[in-house]
Amino acid sequence: MAELNFFTGTMDSGKSTLALQTNHNHAARGRIGRIFTAHDRAGEATLSSRLGLTHEAIEVDSTFDFWRYVVDTLTHGGRIDYLICDEAQFYAPIQIDQLAKVVDELQIDVFAFGILTDFRSMLFPGSARLVEMADRLQVLQVEALCWCGKRATHNARTENGVMITEGELVVVGDMESDRPATEEVDVAYEVLCRQHHRRRLTAARARAVSMAPDPLPFG
Repeated sequence: MAELNFFTGTMDSGKSTLALQTNHNHAARGRIGRIFTAHDRAGEATLSSRLGLTHEAIEVDSTFDFWRYVVDTLTHGGRIDYLICDEAQFYAPIQIDQLAKVVDELQIDVFAFGILTDFRSMLFPGSARLVEMADRLQVLQVEALCWCGKRATHNARTENGVMITEGELVVVGDMESDRPATEEVDVAYEVLCRQHHRRRLTAARARAVSMAPDPLPFG
C-alpha cells in the first residue's frame, strides 16, 4: 500500500540529503519518480543539500496542483511510482491534501521532507497539515547542535547578525550567509536550543558578550 511519509527535523539535520538518498534508492530499483521543491537555497527548480549534492526538481509555487500534474502525466502515458517533495513546509495545506489524494486514489508513494516550525517557533501551515495527514511521521536522528553544544530544537533568523522574531514568513537564506557586505540586509539562519532561542542569544552575540571588556572598578 502506498503511504504519505513526512520526514522532519531542524535545519542542518540532513533532510535534503535524505531526500536525494531516497530518490537514489528507489531509482536504483527501477522505480520512476518525480522530485519537487520550493524556495531551495540553490535557486529555482533545484534540490540541494548542504553537502554539495544537487538534483533538478520541479518548482512548487502557490498555484501548483499535484493531483492535476500526476493525472496529466499518467494520462499521457507517463509513469510515476513515487514523489519526492522537499521543502514541504512551504507547500500550502491544500497541496498537502492533493498529495494525500495521490497516495489514496493512485497508490503512489509520497516522501515529504521539511522543518516543522519557522523562525518564530510557530508551525508552518504545510508542516501542520502534514502532521495531520501523514501515514508516517519520522523525526530525523541526525541531531543539529546549538552553538552551546546542546541539541538544537529551534530555527532562528538573523538580519545583519541580529536575531529577529518578526517579518515575512518566507525569506531564503542559509546557515552561513555568503552575501556581500554591501547588501542592505544580510539574512542568515541558525539553529539554537530552546533556551538560547528564547534569549535570542546567537553564536555571534555570545562571542560578542564573551569578548566585551569587564567594567572598570570604581575607585
